[in-house]
Amino acid sequence: MKSRFYAYNFGIPLLCAALVFLMFDMTRIDIAFSNLLFDPLSQSFPLDKIHFFEKLTHKWARIIPNWTAEIALIGAMLSFVWPLVKPQKHPRLGGFLERCKVAPVLRFAADHRRDFLFVVVAFAVCTGVIHFLKAHTSVYCPIETTLYGGKMPHIEWYNNFQLFHEAGEGRCWPGGHASGGFTMLALYFVARRYQWRFSSALLWGSLLLGFVYGTTRVLQGWHYMSHTFWAGIFVWLACLLTALALYGRARLDLPVLSKRERKVFGAQPEVSL
Repeated sequence: MKSRFYAYNFGIPLLCAALVFLMFDMTRIDIAFSNLLFDPLSQSFPLDKIHFFEKLTHKWARIIPNWTAEIALIGAMLSFVWPLVKPQKHPRLGGFLERCKVAPVLRFAADHRRDFLFVVVAFAVCTGVIHFLKAHTSVYCPIETTLYGGKMPHIEWYNNFQLFHEAGEGRCWPGGHASGGFTMLALYFVARRYQWRFSSALLWGSLLLGFVYGTTRVLQGWHYMSHTFWAGIFVWLACLLTALALYGRARLDLPVLSKRERKVFGAQPEVSL
């Protein structure tokens, strides 16, 4: 069971990384696909000029991961309030919070403190990893390169990687916008902790969201397709390692419970931090 867990959760993304590297980074498939989207007459990517498309797919789309992170942060802060209230010692305050319908919210936050903290930490780790890779590879976006009317040279990430210092001003690899959608994978690990039967739906939904986010930027000339795949791989590994640190492998490896099993076993949340 243990070996299968690691083989599945680490083996598949590492295999995907090898395939992406061989199929995209070692060939010109990325450039060939972007060439189909580029208009040589106007020297531009047509969709990059549509203001509504930019607002819909780049600006408004950020609402989903941004609100998720904000809710998790608020929940994490509220999780410390109920233990401080101590309704047993302060019955008047506890009664007031009950009448205001605030007490259930505070109890819920306290019961799920570990989950809120996990989402906050996972989002922060994912963002940090992506920003580190961007700064230490200094890859310029297609639209910025001489291939598509820009001034900067086209450089592959592995030719410019610097481990201990920033490689330059380019900030295009891996896909940042795509990674914002992929960070929703953190919710999948929360669902797995509680053996929720719809956890797979969260998994595929988060992957789809990341691919949609990434593809829209490819259509605008601001990323190559492989940048989206790399973003998904790194975000998955970051979320997985964070989940292992906060939840442990044994909890994440439990089988998903059916609706009937959840009623039988109760599936109560663990005591929080």
